[in-house]
Amino acid sequence: MNKFGLLSLLMFGINVAAFFVMRGPDGDVYLGIIVLSVLSVIGLVFAALSKQLLWTILGIGVNLIPLIFASLLLLAMGISEP
Repeated sequence: MNKFGLLSLLMFGINVAAFFVMRGPDGDVYLGIIVLSVLSVIGLVFAALSKQLLWTILGIGVNLIPLIFASLLLLAMGISEP
């Protein structure tokens, strides 16, 4: 097992946990977007630093999901504001 690949998957786990902690009606959406984006980018960097192809593909695949979700959430917040 590669340590950078493991760190990439750990960033995804932290990302999911942060999403569940910050959700709800009183959650700050923009703080959630920032946290999801930063953790995803860090996870992508760790996946790129991984030398094994399996961990690179897996890390990039799972860390793109929250990054796409955060960008769509940012787009939705921008459309909804007057």
